[in-house]
Amino acid sequence: MAEAPTNGAVAASDNPASEAPASQDPSTEVAEAAQLGDDGEQIEDIPFAVTIVLPHDLKTFEIPVSPLEQIHEIRQSIIEHPLAIQYSCFHLEHAGERINDFIQVSDVNGLVAGSELHVVEDPYTEKEARIHLIRIRELIGAAGDRTDTVHGVLAGVSIYDDVVDHKHLATEDEVDEYDFAAPPSLSILLPKETEPAPKTVKAISLSSWNPPPAYLRQRGHLLYLVVATNEGEQYQITAHVGGFFVNKSSNAKFDPFPKPGPKEYAAHSLFTLLEKISPSFATAYDNFQQFTNQKDPLATFQIGNAFPSAPWLVPSSASPLCAHSADMARTQETFLLGGAENTDSLRDWNEEFQSAKELPRDTIQDRVFRERLISKLFADYNDAAARGAVLVARGEVAPLNPTEGRDAQIFVYNNVFFSFGADGVGTFTTEGGDEAARVATGKDVLGVKLVNQLDIDGLYTPGTVVIDYLGKRIVGQSIVPGIFKQPEPGENQIHYGAVDGKDMVAADERFAPTFERLARALRVKKHAVWDKDNKRFDLEASVEMKGLLGTDGRKYVLDLYRITPLDIAWMEEGSDAETEYPHRMTVLRPELIENLGKQKAREFINAELAKRGALKKSEEGLAKVEEKDGELTAETATATEETSSDATSKTLEGEEVSETIDSEEPTDKEDRIDMSNFTYSLNPDVFSAQVPQTDAEKAELVKDEEEVREACKQLWDVVIPGLLHDLGESDVSFPMDGRSLSRLLHRRGINMRYLGKLATQSEGTRLQCFRDLCEREMIARSFKHVAAQYLKYLPLPLTSACLSHLLNCLLGCGLNSKPVAVIDESLKALFSDAELEFENVSPESLREAIQHETARRFRYTLPDGWSSQIRHLQLLREIALKLGLQIQTKNFVFTAESESTTEKPVANGQASGEGKSKKKKKNARDGSPASIASSVSAPQTFSPDDFVNVVPIIKDSCPRSSLAEEALEAGRLSIYQNQRKLGEDLLLESLSLHEQIYGLLHPEVAQLYHTLSQLYFQLEQKEAAVELARKAAIVAERTVGLDSAETVLNYLNLSLFLHQRGDSKQALVYAKHALDLWKIIYGPDHPDTITTMNNYAVMLQSIKAYHESRRWFEESLRVCEKVFGQHTVHSATLLFQLAQALALDQDSKGAVARMQESRNIFQNILGADDKNTKEAEHWLSQLTHNAVAIAKMAKGQEKRTGISFPSRNVAMGASAKDSKTGLVDQSASTTKKMDGRSIDDLIKYINDSDKKKGSSGNKKRAGRGNPKRRGSTAAGTSA
Repeated sequence: MAEAPTNGAVAASDNPASEAPASQDPSTEVAEAAQLGDDGEQIEDIPFAVTIVLPHDLKTFEIPVSPLEQIHEIRQSIIEHPLAIQYSCFHLEHAGERINDFIQVSDVNGLVAGSELHVVEDPYTEKEARIHLIRIRELIGAAGDRTDTVHGVLAGVSIYDDVVDHKHLATEDEVDEYDFAAPPSLSILLPKETEPAPKTVKAISLSSWNPPPAYLRQRGHLLYLVVATNEGEQYQITAHVGGFFVNKSSNAKFDPFPKPGPKEYAAHSLFTLLEKISPSFATAYDNFQQFTNQKDPLATFQIGNAFPSAPWLVPSSASPLCAHSADMARTQETFLLGGAENTDSLRDWNEEFQSAKELPRDTIQDRVFRERLISKLFADYNDAAARGAVLVARGEVAPLNPTEGRDAQIFVYNNVFFSFGADGVGTFTTEGGDEAARVATGKDVLGVKLVNQLDIDGLYTPGTVVIDYLGKRIVGQSIVPGIFKQPEPGENQIHYGAVDGKDMVAADERFAPTFERLARALRVKKHAVWDKDNKRFDLEASVEMKGLLGTDGRKYVLDLYRITPLDIAWMEEGSDAETEYPHRMTVLRPELIENLGKQKAREFINAELAKRGALKKSEEGLAKVEEKDGELTAETATATEETSSDATSKTLEGEEVSETIDSEEPTDKEDRIDMSNFTYSLNPDVFSAQVPQTDAEKAELVKDEEEVREACKQLWDVVIPGLLHDLGESDVSFPMDGRSLSRLLHRRGINMRYLGKLATQSEGTRLQCFRDLCEREMIARSFKHVAAQYLKYLPLPLTSACLSHLLNCLLGCGLNSKPVAVIDESLKALFSDAELEFENVSPESLREAIQHETARRFRYTLPDGWSSQIRHLQLLREIALKLGLQIQTKNFVFTAESESTTEKPVANGQASGEGKSKKKKKNARDGSPASIASSVSAPQTFSPDDFVNVVPIIKDSCPRSSLAEEALEAGRLSIYQNQRKLGEDLLLESLSLHEQIYGLLHPEVAQLYHTLSQLYFQLEQKEAAVELARKAAIVAERTVGLDSAETVLNYLNLSLFLHQRGDSKQALVYAKHALDLWKIIYGPDHPDTITTMNNYAVMLQSIKAYHESRRWFEESLRVCEKVFGQHTVHSATLLFQLAQALALDQDSKGAVARMQESRNIFQNILGADDKNTKEAEHWLSQLTHNAVAIAKMAKGQEKRTGISFPSRNVAMGASAKDSKTGLVDQSASTTKKMDGRSIDDLIKYINDSDKKKGSSGNKKRAGRGNPKRRGSTAAGTSA
């Protein structure tokens, strides 16, 4: 369970038959097409080495290149090489000829293995000089810290290198005793404080003499810099077209010409010039490199194609990790990046998106280039849109329509069009107003993502992103040409779909073919709609989905929030007026429609096979059909699955699979099932006030409605009970937090509004974890909606006061039942018109508001006393992640009882080595304003100073790479078909494609590392599995979250693979870290931790830590009995393992008792003839006779000495180190002189002898560890 997958990509590896294509087309294409050039001729894609010759000192080095690689990629490899770091402005020459940067290696005449490529320095332009300065500042560590308004504090940080203390691990002989009852230590979420990096220069920035005057610009002057070296000297430097030189200027005098005499320094590269003017620079740079190399390279690389994860818990502002240093160039970076006019950073996003989509995709290399460009483009756009949205939310961008209401205002910033996710103009009045508009924007971005994934030729979407920030939802879109154009009289701006609400409908036939392909992929039925004049229009898509012909001639699809029908069963379930659902945008999930389509396809195939079977006359013919049934079902079902419109479905070259099926030439037509007669599609416009006119139209609409009702019934009667059944039977892994819960539900096609129904139907102890998680998620989501009402129009400086008060009312009322909002009076006076209703919120009113939101959004009634039963820390984490909060770390005191004992867990309840650092952190915070304020006023859990930052929550529409996933699936399929060599080649190809397209640091790459590590482990390539699991952990930490469910699973995999490799000590550290993270994410007693604790106990046995291993088995058994019950096969299995652990720990009596319990449970449930029962019986016999021998020895020893010894120290003279071997030997020796009594009589004899040893009997309860240690577990659950 610990290593069970949590997403579709990994889950597929567990069931390859259901995911693999029917043929090897993907592997054939990837393996063969990669060898073809643009002209169709075969190119050997075999890397070879070329020699790079540097200028001046003619240093050389070799780099490997591929014939399909482009020259600019080689150029980048040169820039990153340690010998060529100083170069950034150059071109390459071969045989005296300049090489174009954008051609392939294969296009360079005469370039073969061993050829020389010469680096030739180019003259600088102002842009090149600016880029060079930025690069050198980064390279030498002079860039300082950056205050990023979007990414947040410590964004993209990794703690991988801090998890294992290798020095301590090498010297440690014994394993520390783990305290299962201790609350989680939050210090594991913070990187360790380190010494500051060594300085190479004191400062480097632009000079105040910038920009060069016109007459000097004519002479080649580009920029003026000022450098302060470590020796205390200050140099004024001119950036010239020919390079950099020290000039004669000073702070007071302008003379930018070269300094004559002995101090004449000049170089083409600024790096070389710094080496000349500063004697200590080279040594300092080497020290800086050694400092940076202490961390794993993946932990320090810049994240380029993804949003770095912002941790919800950050160090205090006094920590060196958050130190704010002086850096003059920090304010100059806008100029350095964008130029004086800031034109470098202004981009026509829409044109870039659509031009990238139109790039050729005929060859593999074309597809790689295209998908890599699209991935980078989406990353840049999402970043720009997020930055613009934050400025819009803060009121720093002027609206285009300032006279309109706040919710109706629109903005344009950085060529991105922004609007609020609210019903500012009354479009959604009948659907639920602001609530409906807010949901529609989220559904729209999901629809755009699906369309982008389908990649249909001739159909375009605007770049779309949704940003949630401080209670506001903001939509960012690239500007579609013609979107603001006023239509001519008699013309409509919209060419397909609804115009002006639904009063008018347009149906331009130019859109019909492309919309028909889109509808087929999304399983949307062609259907009739009517305008206000009852005129009929036959549309391929929902009437809400609009087609716009841009002024650039492209067909754009907009408003994709209704690609699936309404969930009419939910709407008709009914509720009272007070708890009426807040909107009518309750559409079904696309995943549900897709899964239903696959199910209908299987039913169609089975029906066809049944027909064929009935037509066969002879038994011989019937046998032939049965022989091929399996192939037919797998082949056709898979082909049908390839029609998937879900984001996970891919088809080669982006074509519809139905076309692929028709175009295939079957080897035997009789063995194929014609799928052309099968269709499954739904009408998305049923139950939306359409008024058919004729009886035939009414009958058709009734039929469409019944099909939708059937889909809703399937969701209620099959999908939801099926998920609960799978969870109860442990067929799927239990989610850990809200994010993994939502992914699990969405993968099954279940909307989050069904959390209440799921919680209600989660009965019994097996589903208690799932029920608790559903309730926690409902509370967190309800709180988010309540908080948004107060935050939406609140000025930014007052948001911390609002957040602290609301969280005090929710989580801190156990410490202070009447919390008071702490607001800076000067700010309150300054924002006199601000709405400060949050001041009036009390714990009682907030609880009522949350209960009301939960009742109307999830139709669930929270249990009485829920506010006192919640796990405070876990709920705080969920709220912080949903609102984008970054909270300053401290010892959170949630209840008055825990206030007096808060320090105790911090000092004692953590692993060794953490105590000192925690005390230091506390001392550092003692002087902070928050600490001082709380000591003066009544104690409150949160203060405004605790809320350091708020980061935007982003939903993007970036598609995944179909090419990389094709290679992965083809590799998987080849391995499962025992074509191991081809499979491994394709897996490596997929890894290369993922890294090329996404970059090294991306959630998709982390997922691939995770998947490949499992595959390589199954292939017995343990070293490769460990390396991939390590990479997966680091990349997941930086792009998904330090404490995300993915990160936990990656650390668990890493520990498992290390153990199998023989490095159990290190494996234990990573497993413990994962379990500590698990405590923070979920709390104690998660069902999946049973397997993890079992694995941990086995690892402990491998290093002969038998007593600690026994404690872990006992804890695993406790959780198992809590979840599954005492008399279950799960408990019997763990009792069996625990008995063996007790025997190794020389507790013979406990071992016999536990094995007897295990035998009895197996016998009662599985029967006496089951192999598990027999094995337990055999072990019970061996353990019993071993215990009898020990008891006899103890009695003999008593008679001779009169002293009673505990049985733990009398194990046939065997030391703890050799107890396992001793156990087997003893069993063998006792069987020679077998005691004639029955096992039950022998057990009674052992128990009687044990009673006589009072001191021994009171020391340890059989197999139960220390009861004092276990009794306080419940106290930790409240965390």
